[in-house]
Amino acid sequence: MPPLKGNVVVGQSGGPTVVINQSLVGIVEACLEADEIGEIYGAVRGVQGVLDEDFIDLKRQKKEDLEAVASTPCAALRSVRKKPTREDCERALAVFRAHDVRYFFYIGGNDTAETAMILNEVAVADGYELRLFHVPKTIDNDLCETDHCPGYGSAARFVAQALMGDNQDNKSLGGIKIDVIMGRHAGWLTAASVLGRQHANDGPQLVYLPEVDFEVESFVRDVQNAWAQHGRCVIAVSEGIHDADGRLIAESGESDVFGNVQLSGSGALGDKLAAIVRENVVPPKGVPLRVRADTFGYLQRSYFGVVSDQDAREAREVGRVAVRVATSGKVPHGSIVILREGNGASYAPRYDVAPLERVGGHTKHMPAELLAGTSDVAPAFLDYALPLVGPLPRPGRLEPLAVPKRL
Repeated sequence: MPPLKGNVVVGQSGGPTVVINQSLVGIVEACLEADEIGEIYGAVRGVQGVLDEDFIDLKRQKKEDLEAVASTPCAALRSVRKKPTREDCERALAVFRAHDVRYFFYIGGNDTAETAMILNEVAVADGYELRLFHVPKTIDNDLCETDHCPGYGSAARFVAQALMGDNQDNKSLGGIKIDVIMGRHAGWLTAASVLGRQHANDGPQLVYLPEVDFEVESFVRDVQNAWAQHGRCVIAVSEGIHDADGRLIAESGESDVFGNVQLSGSGALGDKLAAIVRENVVPPKGVPLRVRADTFGYLQRSYFGVVSDQDAREAREVGRVAVRVATSGKVPHGSIVILREGNGASYAPRYDVAPLERVGGHTKHMPAELLAGTSDVAPAFLDYALPLVGPLPRPGRLEPLAVPKRL
């Protein structure tokens, strides 16, 4: 395809991450280097900002401000959850024509890829030449075609370190602790709870993911056995666990425009599981039944200071790659993906493009080889996740050097 000259619009959509702005700044950097690109506009609240013609000038931002934004969590352009109608898409194309926009980069997850696909289909049908690329991000790590998603490594690092701390707290006082972690359809983030295990008796002792049907009877039995074996129990559970009929174990009753039931932050699942434990688990004689539940909610996707360096680098690079691919003209539209070469110390990312229709509206679940039974994660998951998360702290332990009793 011949070179296409015009202006750029960048938008951010869906739930934020701590590295989503790295992708934004990566796009701006690459656009500034591209002869094909004129003005660089940021759409405030994603596709809604396009419809409202609510743009800010990204080309005139100071370099030091862009760098500060890159290391700041959550969407600097603000975010949105909106599924455009045909009328919305036609309005968006009219706005693009008015501003001579020929490049649109939309940073987001599954629903964002679906929105990009819808808009692209209308642009193609209309004959409007638009290079449109979905730039991936999601802490859920559930985008198809890509090995992993920018944002996941840092959120997984948060979860791993939070569970390391919770494990120490649980060792100190005992009892049963339940941690509810984001993961509507896929358990990638909850699985990261095991990354901080360094001793055989470290928690979480039990891990429940949406990839495995949840049975209350098995859950009670698992908790009873773990408490008997370890004298305590830490449980990591995905918010989207469901029974064999696909019914969620707990939900809030609210949903968004994409039909996603609100799960995060309601506390309903933690409360329900804690009640099940209190009603059915029998503590050892003389030991009080101490049960607590926390729902991590939005903290895991927006926490300052818990960032994977690898995740930040890759988030910046997917933005740069999107611009390079778009201006090259080799592919007119698509979703940027990260492919893996090697594991551990030999891990390296490679970048490519996948068709929008193979990403938008689809979910990548954890494969069976990364699961261990109904309540744990396989060792192979560590090889997958640790290169994305980076080195974790190593808690200290006192040696059990007992002093002889005298009485």
